[in-house]
Amino acid sequence: MRKVNRGKDMREEYNKEDLGAGKRGKFYKKYNQSNNIVLLKPEEAKVFPTEDAVNDALLSLIKVSKAATGKKKSLHKTP
Repeated sequence: MRKVNRGKDMREEYNKEDLGAGKRGKFYKKYNQSNNIVLLKPEEAKVFPTEDAVNDALLSLIKVSKAATGKKKSLHKTP
């Protein structure tokens, strides 16, 4: 196995005490705001094997639906 150049400041190992106390759930709220996890049934996962396949299908469905109803609203969030 090849050695990785860790630089001057990186140690080979760290003790838990060296890292300090962690804060449980520090990024929980921010993570939940930016991620939406959906579980697919096995038969759906066969048809949509990747995240991109699911997203492409959903975006196509949204476009078709908006075209059918005549809505022109953007698909993307604006800050």
